[in-house]
Amino acid sequence: MNAPGPRYALVGAGESSVLPGFEHVRRYWDPAQGSMTAKVLPGEFYVSMQDELIATVLGSCVSACIRDRRRNIGGMNHFMLPEPMGERDGWSATVGRAARYGNDAMEQLINAILKAGGKREDLEVKVFGGGRVLTQMTDIGERNIAFVRRYLAAEKLELAAADVGDVYPRQVQFFPRSGKVRVRQLRGHQASVLVDGERNYLKRLANDPIKGEVELF
Repeated sequence: MNAPGPRYALVGAGESSVLPGFEHVRRYWDPAQGSMTAKVLPGEFYVSMQDELIATVLGSCVSACIRDRRRNIGGMNHFMLPEPMGERDGWSATVGRAARYGNDAMEQLINAILKAGGKREDLEVKVFGGGRVLTQMTDIGERNIAFVRRYLAAEKLELAAADVGDVYPRQVQFFPRSGKVRVRQLRGHQASVLVDGERNYLKRLANDPIKGEVELF
């Protein structure tokens, strides 16, 4: 799902400053931005208190960029499906699903921000993605958008901005300290590569022998 682009150098500097639990997230120095960048893949989330960039690419997936606007602690998630089908069967299922589903992805991201010192009453949310890119399947993107709007309303969280829907994949760059977000639509080969990767990811979820909660339409 990685679109072609400039070559980045992997660096080890700053590893110790990553919040505990996020050491697995790929970070690299982006010379174009002049900053460290954390790349969030489907099913991942990342929280930072540093002056760095969090980036992802989205097709029908949705990312929420959530930030404590007073303390400059923020993070991003990336989920493919709104909610699991069937019964939740306790702790093992929650851990197994990780952040692949919207309800788990939102809860885990918010809890990680609060654990880092954020306050719920100071959170602002920006939401991106949910494009209709998997044309031969049910509109997963629209379901993701509907879910995240319901979730925010139920949790009484402020939606500060949104760029969702349409038919194009997006590249999203989030600056957690300032709250600034850059969004770029992907076209042509970049879009095709992302859509193929997202379709394969969805099939892997459907074939997961532990969860098996995904239906393809």
